[in-house]
Amino acid sequence: MRPTLYEFAGGDAAILALARAHHANCVADPVLNHMFDRDDNHPQHVERLAAYWAEIFGGPATYSETCGDQSYVLALHRGNGPVDSTDLGDRFYTCFVQALDDAALPDDAEFRGALAQYMRWAVHDVLAGPEPVGPGLAMPRWGWNGREA
Repeated sequence: MRPTLYEFAGGDAAILALARAHHANCVADPVLNHMFDRDDNHPQHVERLAAYWAEIFGGPATYSETCGDQSYVLALHRGNGPVDSTDLGDRFYTCFVQALDDAALPDDAEFRGALAQYMRWAVHDVLAGPEPVGPGLAMPRWGWNGREA
C-alpha cells in the first residue's frame, strides 16, 4: 500500500519543518510579511499550520479536533484579495515551493507535484472571495492524485 503524503514526507516532524520554513519565507517576502509578522497572530500559528497540513496530507485529525474545520480556516483567511488582481497567491505559492527545499522534504517529483497541486488549489480556495463561508465544511484531504472525496 502506498503511504500517505504525510507519511512519505516524514510525519509530524517533517510537516512542522515545512510550516516553519514556509512561515519564514512569507515573513521574508516584502509583500506577504505584513500578514505573517504581526503581534495579533496566534502564538502557535506555525504549529497549527503544521497540524492543518498534516491532517490534509493524510495524518492525524489534530487540527480539526483542536482548532476547527475548513469553514474556520476559510473564515480566518478570506478577504485578503482576489487571486486574479494581486500576486499574493503566487507569492504564497512560491514561498511554499521554496519551503519544500528549505525543510529538506523528499526530492521526489511526484510527491512535490502533489503538494504543489494542493497549494495551487488552496490558494485559490482561500483567496476566492470575501463572501462569508457556511459552517461545517469538512477538512479537505489531499493524496497522490489530488483532492480526495
